[in-house]
Amino acid sequence: MTFLVLTALGVLTAVNPQTASAQSIDPLAAAQESFESPVKYAIYSSAWHLNSNAGLRIVAQNQGESPIKLESILFRDETGTQTDATLQLDMVIPAQAWAEVELPYQDLLSGNDCVNRTMADDWKLVEISNYTLNPSVRGLIIENTRSFRIYQCVRNVQTVWYSPEEDTERSQNQWLMYHFERLPLD
Repeated sequence: MTFLVLTALGVLTAVNPQTASAQSIDPLAAAQESFESPVKYAIYSSAWHLNSNAGLRIVAQNQGESPIKLESILFRDETGTQTDATLQLDMVIPAQAWAEVELPYQDLLSGNDCVNRTMADDWKLVEISNYTLNPSVRGLIIENTRSFRIYQCVRNVQTVWYSPEEDTERSQNQWLMYHFERLPLD
């Protein structure tokens, strides 16, 4: 089915060049653009690649004109063998500003086949974020040099945030990118 969608999008681009400039060719990028989050965030932990009890560090940027409270992120189990995991943040990000919070470690790696395979194949998880420079690179080795390699996995989550100025809570499905790297295998 993905092949048909990609083929159809390619045909649309060939038939109507104006359509290509108005929307992204990549289905993931087009979907991501259709429900952008007001907050960009990244999650880090040295526990992902060191034997430590390090917690999680979340860094967020509010690109909007009003403060936002990033309440939680629900990591959906996509394997059918785990339970969903909720990362409770309660993190206030001022308008046009950055904020960060440190939390106790929580497993955000289970429940996704791509993440499980990549971790088992000795890749180092660098960060998890709701943004990427190029969404079309998911599931591909995007950098393959003599010094290092980069790989990304995509995971479906539900993000909940609160707008204090409007006194409204919103919930939205979005993709997170798991950014991996490792030294090349020679």
